[in-house]
Amino acid sequence: MDSISSRIAKVSPSLTLAVTAQAKAMIAKGEEVYALAGGEPEVDTPDFIKEAAIQALRDGRTKYTPSGGIPELREALSAKFITDNQLKYAANQICVTGGAKMACFNAILAVIEEGDEVIIPSPFWVSYPEMVRLAGGVPVIVETKESTGWKMTPEQFEEAMTPATKMVIINSPGNPTGAVYTADELRALGDIALEEDIVILSDEIYEKLVYGEAKHVSIASLSDELYNLTVTVNGFSKAYSMTGWRLGYTAAPKPLADAIDKIQNHTISNANTFSQYGALAALQGDQSFIEDLRGEYDVKRQFMFARLKAIQNIRVVEPQGAFYFFVYTGNTGLKSLNLCDKLLSRYKVAAVPGVAFGYDEGIRLSYCTTLDVLNEGLSRFEQFCREH
Repeated sequence: MDSISSRIAKVSPSLTLAVTAQAKAMIAKGEEVYALAGGEPEVDTPDFIKEAAIQALRDGRTKYTPSGGIPELREALSAKFITDNQLKYAANQICVTGGAKMACFNAILAVIEEGDEVIIPSPFWVSYPEMVRLAGGVPVIVETKESTGWKMTPEQFEEAMTPATKMVIINSPGNPTGAVYTADELRALGDIALEEDIVILSDEIYEKLVYGEAKHVSIASLSDELYNLTVTVNGFSKAYSMTGWRLGYTAAPKPLADAIDKIQNHTISNANTFSQYGALAALQGDQSFIEDLRGEYDVKRQFMFARLKAIQNIRVVEPQGAFYFFVYTGNTGLKSLNLCDKLLSRYKVAAVPGVAFGYDEGIRLSYCTTLDVLNEGLSRFEQFCREH
């Protein structure tokens, strides 16, 4: 068919979703699969959040809302930013949308014109480059290294810049590496962005899942100048185990916030109405769920790190956030897609190939699963590594 746009033809399907779908299909056939590919908490959404959405349905909260979200939720998010991030965003600077993925895309659409370049450190979350392409922009990939904890350095940032650079994407804590930028590291990158007036898209969806001595820092909180150059993106999927609810949000300086709201006006109109009431309850209710979840993940993180360090033929950097390990597998002699295919078909372990994240000599393993699945999956992965 010749009528498909060239813009869409340039976009690749999501390998993370494809691997998850393949693993689920094998499980549906009765095969035992050890899924270490997941990008969502394995626990259910807390009951008090579900009850709030159910009550909203009973109360007839099934109509359109303002495009940026119900006023109560935007006010609650404004308060959340002050408490958690030391950021002052008025309610009308916040736009609630259909997931943090949509929030990122709205921000990119609001800034990027045809031919504009967007700097993206790799390994990167799979959708960043594709979103840039859909907006007509050009993704410029900066390959980070294990030696810097999979974090882009100021020198790399400067080398990648051209007169066409319009935006840089910073994801901290990061997917797939679990890297967490320090305040000093963010300030150094921010100084460069300020010099060239480069917009910062700060994806902070994993902010609540940080471990050890690491601290989450919002780059927009570091100075008024950085605040005026940054779009902060977050959502409810990871911290509150609400992946299927599809609720994310942007917070931005007023002119950029207005542009994002205009995009939402003409695309999805508004995020799901009764889900927004669930999100409001999430913010206003008992937050101990998050701390419990973070504690469970920290146990699994340490368990997985000890197991991976003992496996020959691979290398691993200890992640400080999120719920992933990015494992260097270059010594196996296999490219990541081939490796993950063999790992799933022969050893029944699902992992995500690093090529999806812009780094073909690694794979992503997730620890958002049970310890039993984690233990057996790692044993099988170790066997795979011994045999390759």
